[in-house]
Amino acid sequence: MPKARLIDTSKCTACRGCQVACKQWNDLPAVHTTQRGTYQNPPDLSAHTWIDVQFRERPGQWLFRAHTCMHCTEASCEKVCPTGAISHQGEAVIIDENWCIGCGYCVQACPFGVPHKDEELTGTSRKCKFCIDRITNGLEPACAKTCPTNAITFGERADLIAKAEEKVQALRADGHPNATLYGVNELGGLHTLYILTERPSAFGLPEAPQLATSNAVAQWLSGIITAGVVAAVPFWLLFRRKKELSAQQSKVEGGVR
Repeated sequence: MPKARLIDTSKCTACRGCQVACKQWNDLPAVHTTQRGTYQNPPDLSAHTWIDVQFRERPGQWLFRAHTCMHCTEASCEKVCPTGAISHQGEAVIIDENWCIGCGYCVQACPFGVPHKDEELTGTSRKCKFCIDRITNGLEPACAKTCPTNAITFGERADLIAKAEEKVQALRADGHPNATLYGVNELGGLHTLYILTERPSAFGLPEAPQLATSNAVAQWLSGIITAGVVAAVPFWLLFRRKKELSAQQSKVEGGVR
């Protein structure tokens, strides 16, 4: 049975424990930020921030949402990746940085603004891995494990949906007429689901996210840049293959000696 992560915005207190747990488990460095007149910190996801609690203030109301990868069934990032560096491993959409060439197509394609390039160190795109090293060993993601209010929970997707639908009905009866469950059908079904107290757009989510295709890159980049990237791919792969063969040959020669 497919797994999923459910984020209940009505329970989120913006403690940011999920941010801390994510950085600790994935050994992600802190990022330099400045005061911008908001409690939200850092301002957005980055190559070194894979979950970020967003703050939105309305008259007499705060809206908090832990922003992270949706792990879409139909993932735009996977569709546009020219080297196959992005793939599904079960429910998780994973970027293999060994094969990423840093073209940035996934950054442009994602309707949720999740992947970011590491401009300082690796030059590759990076994002939440759904704690695949934890969930494949029977553990829940670090963000869910640490959440003190159970605003983030992990389990069987069907069970979480049933639970969330009941909660949405309760919220509507309790003065939140726009409460909704987000992610059941979007992009073939998301594996990060949200219970929202307002419409998706109020939380910074697209009302109807669209799947990008490999043809869409021409709309984002000029023909020259696109041609340059595409031309570079086979040469980069050839260089990588030569290095692998050279390493293998060195091992063989070392064994002969």
